[in-house]
Amino acid sequence: MFARRRPVRPASLLAAVLAVALPSVLLTGCSGSAGVSSAQEPASSAAPASGGTSAAPARRASSAQATRLLTQAAQAAVLTSYQGEEIVSHWDEGGDSVLMSDIWHVSGGQTVTRTLAGGTSASGEPYTSSDTDGQWPEGVLGVTTPLVRLLAANYIVSYAGAGSADSRAVQVVEAWRADGSLAAKFWLDDATKLPLEREVFDSVSHVLSEDVFIDVRFANQGPVPAPAGPADPPTPWAAPLTASQLIALRAQGWLVPAGLPGGLSLFTGGQTKTSTGTVLDLGYSDGLSVISVFEQRGKLADKLAGWQRITLAGDVIYAAEPDQRSLTWSSRGMVYTVLADAPAQTVDHVVGTLPHDAPPGFWKRMSRGLSRMASWVNPFG
Repeated sequence: MFARRRPVRPASLLAAVLAVALPSVLLTGCSGSAGVSSAQEPASSAAPASGGTSAAPARRASSAQATRLLTQAAQAAVLTSYQGEEIVSHWDEGGDSVLMSDIWHVSGGQTVTRTLAGGTSASGEPYTSSDTDGQWPEGVLGVTTPLVRLLAANYIVSYAGAGSADSRAVQVVEAWRADGSLAAKFWLDDATKLPLEREVFDSVSHVLSEDVFIDVRFANQGPVPAPAGPADPPTPWAAPLTASQLIALRAQGWLVPAGLPGGLSLFTGGQTKTSTGTVLDLGYSDGLSVISVFEQRGKLADKLAGWQRITLAGDVIYAAEPDQRSLTWSSRGMVYTVLADAPAQTVDHVVGTLPHDAPPGFWKRMSRGLSRMASWVNPFG
């Protein structure tokens, strides 16, 4: 659909996650990816302590060579025919998660993905992604042209030299924060520039996520044909909206924040019509983290199968099981669904920024409080 990372995984899993039980409504949509290292094995419950011994570079502009390599990597994910296994690992306060996907891609054409969650099939059959013609690619390991631009705008991108990943020669690119801490590393195939590995770090060099694309075969190596399987249900999502169209939506009562906490900028948005109203999909990123915010007028059902009621920063919301990277709630006649590929702290701040209803009993307690305050002022109260 849109050229951005899939915050939770490909579209069939997202369809299950976004089955938000609004009265007579099924919300579906898709968005972009994240996390293992050249070790090729899913990480244990403790995240690696550091991404390497590279010294932080002096404050400087991004390297033209590094930016060019990342741009080529985004293009390679669209123009190259390939197949392989993508392993995505996350570590955060909410727990660990591993997703494994078999991926087949035809140059300039469709992508077929079969996803396993933690080694257990999350969708029994393969499915064809929403990007059936290569016009809105999901990229490999989160490397797409729009996100490369955001990465270069928000981080210092530098070339770190040659290396190896999945027994292939690679070029290594690093992204540094302005404070001198390492934010991410990318391993790009030397021959094709296809991303083979990506690591994301917090400000103290702890690994937040690792992605690897392993057992990769390219067209000239005789790839096995992609398996047949049901395609994603056809979606009426239109091309991304223009900036002026997004601004106009605010006048119609939609939220459409220009940015979210964590330096996340609105970089894409789309909408679709359903039998019960319009669904708006907004994409936010800083080039590494990606959060999708879905808005639809309505109210959540009292019970949501597969979702757990939790309290986050004092607000009661629902989290999709098992990874809790998908969150939903309703407020003031609007349902908000957040799909996150971002650090837990960033997600908490984003959820806290969006509208929430006052907790049950709030106005009753407030009324009693106001009456009490009035009695202090009115001696006859």
